Amino acid sequence: MTDPVLRVQSSLTDRDLILLGWLADHAILSTFQIAGALFPSLDYAQERLHRLYRLRVLDRFRPQKPDGGSYPYHYVLDQLGAEVIAAQRGDDPPRRGQARARRLHLTRRANLPHLLGTNGFFTDLAAHARTHPGATLLEWWPAARCQQMGAYAEPDDDIHVRTYTATSRPDALGVWADDERRVTFFLEYDTGTERPLSRLVDKLDGYVDLARVTGRIWPVLFWLPSQIRQRNLHQQLSDAGVRYPVATAVHRHAGGGHPAGPVWWLHRHPGAPRRLADLNPPTSAGPAP
Repeated sequence: MTDPVLRVQSSLTDRDLILLGWLADHAILSTFQIAGALFPSLDYAQERLHRLYRLRVLDRFRPQKPDGGSYPYHYVLDQLGAEVIAAQRGDDPPRRGQARARRLHLTRRANLPHLLGTNGFFTDLAAHARTHPGATLLEWWPAARCQQMGAYAEPDDDIHVRTYTATSRPDALGVWADDERRVTFFLEYDTGTERPLSRLVDKLDGYVDLARVTGRIWPVLFWLPSQIRQRNLHQQLSDAGVRYPVATAVHRHAGGGHPAGPVWWLHRHPGAPRRLADLNPPTSAGPAP
């Protein structure tokens, strides 16, 4: 009998494998996130996702809304999809039932909106790159990878960097390029539930420590739920005397703009908001915007 992984691989496209890889790394994506990032239309995406579901490489569920009804389908890897990615990456096969256990965990996860919001930030970037030549999402690391020992080490780094486990806890790391500008950044996705705001400011200590160990300073991006929270955070950063590069913007669904666009306020640097690709901080400093 033909191995199921070998049998299904002949039915998968390069785009399918990108999607499976994202789900292996980032756990869950909604129909709309997948459609925007990878497909020319929602109808085409739904048709292909249904096909992948029938092939048993994807599983799906629809969370219930508090006021009745349900959200669109949310997609996760099915067991066969997890086995395909393990084979592609040369990893050990996943345990039997591992995908089902992960799905059940996600359906009960209290912070599922936070995970989906974080993933939506990056699928928005991928969607922008798909339709804008010259823009590319070069890296998208999940939180777990950011916390691995030696995650930020380069080949010529000393043993201290290669054995260092960061105390910072970003929601993700990204590398974004646009019009020959490039920025590496950490994302802190804020739902507004972390109060007081001083807790967000306190998170920066870990990034300062990471920069001290590695010698690399990458901006921390706070993706916020309101303009009021954004203004208050800049005030807190000023009161705390924060000098580490921090930029803020407001979620698009809360009246903000697209994360690739000129929506980012770089703390202590005056002027107009910047594009994501322009967030490598300049050397001069001024008052907060």
